[in-house]
Amino acid sequence: MMDVEIRQASADDLELLMQWRMEVLREVFSIPPDQTMTKLEAENRHYYRETLANGGHIACFALLHGEIIGCGGMCLYQEMPSPDNLNGKCAYLMNIYTRPAFRSHGVGKRVVCWLIRQAKEKSVTKIYLEASEAGRPLYREMGFADMTGYMKWKEDETDPALCKAY
Repeated sequence: MMDVEIRQASADDLELLMQWRMEVLREVFSIPPDQTMTKLEAENRHYYRETLANGGHIACFALLHGEIIGCGGMCLYQEMPSPDNLNGKCAYLMNIYTRPAFRSHGVGKRVVCWLIRQAKEKSVTKIYLEASEAGRPLYREMGFADMTGYMKWKEDETDPALCKAY
């Protein structure tokens, strides 16, 4: 395992956060380097400015000898309390990424553990994430389980006239 340091990002790190976010999005969504992401970048910049200021997002960097080699973040929010989440506090882990040259050395695990610790310090009782195929083994090892019963609405696959009658 590498001697990786985890550092919390702040609003002062906005440009660095944006650089890493765009790198993550390009890899995850297979966006070519020459394809512009102006609107997406603007929306992410707005998200970071708002949520870092109000505590709705916590981000971090993984550093090896002072060089950033990975990142991660989590969105904090409140849902209605339920039997499986009595206080309704939730964390959605996102943007967990390690540069290819540093993968399989425990960097992602360090980032996820750091984020879980931050969530637990805020009394969050429901923590979840979306996993790539490459990330699934790590997340399973860390205690995450596949979720069933969830669906996602896809506006572009829905008949626009469907809800007009209601």
